[in-house]
Amino acid sequence: MSNLLIDAARLLGRIHTLGTIGRNEEGRLVRLAASDTEKLGRDQFVAWLQDAGLEVAVDRIGNIFGIWRHSGSVEQAPLLIGSHIDTVINAGIYDGCYGVLSGLEVVETLKASGFAPTRPIAIAAFTNEEGVRYAPDMMGSLVHSGGLPTEDALATVGTDGSVLGEELTRIGYSGAEEPGFLKPHAYVELHVEQGPVLEREGVPIGAVENLQGISWQRMTIDGVANHAGTTPMSMRRDAGHAAARVISFLRDRAMASSTSTVATVGCIAFEPNAINVIPSRATFTVDLRDPDAERLRAEEAALAAFLQELAAAEGVTISTERLARFEPVTFDARIVEIIEQAAVRRGLASKRMTSGAGHDAQMIARIAPAAMIFVPSVGGISHNPLEYTPDDDLIAGANVLLDVVKSLASAG
Repeated sequence: MSNLLIDAARLLGRIHTLGTIGRNEEGRLVRLAASDTEKLGRDQFVAWLQDAGLEVAVDRIGNIFGIWRHSGSVEQAPLLIGSHIDTVINAGIYDGCYGVLSGLEVVETLKASGFAPTRPIAIAAFTNEEGVRYAPDMMGSLVHSGGLPTEDALATVGTDGSVLGEELTRIGYSGAEEPGFLKPHAYVELHVEQGPVLEREGVPIGAVENLQGISWQRMTIDGVANHAGTTPMSMRRDAGHAAARVISFLRDRAMASSTSTVATVGCIAFEPNAINVIPSRATFTVDLRDPDAERLRAEEAALAAFLQELAAAEGVTISTERLARFEPVTFDARIVEIIEQAAVRRGLASKRMTSGAGHDAQMIARIAPAAMIFVPSVGGISHNPLEYTPDDDLIAGANVLLDVVKSLASAG
């Protein structure tokens, strides 16, 4: 058993304090990337970093870093830990924030204990992980890892017509550093699972060994608007019905599969969107995910073939737009083993897992060894104000992170 413990009251207090920042008139937590409410959350996080005596750096895409440069470790590549503090609309208080604040707590605990790391340790809060206001998601870490040019990201137009670069400047978080200035030795991200597996199996720690590939597309089906009462069913070119067939195809295929493929249509809109008019256009999104790269490509190909058949059968025109695509990620085996060993020393059971959600870790894994630690989510609920992880599980995960960071920051 490890003797060093994080300050549980301090960590939990900060999680709940940050959870009060950015609530609207209805009490819903909404800290969209580069918004006024996210600025408030950023300001609080930076204040905590400064109180901890850390060097604060912000890059041009708005990523925030709190850096502990212990004497003798300055020239080494830093160990990077963290996550994000932007939220979805009507969010819970743990997603992303738990990893960022646990990272800060770990550094403060190590500093107070007299630990002398062999390399700097940095805590990151990455910009626009959620991708609600600006696409793609995980943007700050993607830019940091060189997967998206900085200028392209800054020029991104949001769902509200705003431009990301202009908004970062407006809220005071268009930093001076070039994205990627901090080259990590390794990256570890602690996160709530956002799924039901750990709770269902009664396991407190997930050692995340891989992460699903993600394929996002927007589809537009064009038919012909006509009177809902006078047009025979056999003579319709109904974009709404064609969209429904796509949704059913995706669900039926995923349900019939013996693999872990998942498919979701999360956004849909009809035109002219009138109760008595056959839709002339349906626009919707498709989210496909699979941890196996070949299977993900096969699902994309099956969907494309179905769309061709559907267009001919329904007399409609179908176009697709690629919104984002990320290959599956296999995390660093050595770090996964260190996570498991840390759990054992704490007397905690652990389970090797696949992450079904996208995380900043998958982007940083492009440039450094990376892995993730999960703690249970009650009911598997996330992106929802009912998101909840018991305090004991939050504390256990932070203590495992403490041991992992201590191990990685002691290595050569």
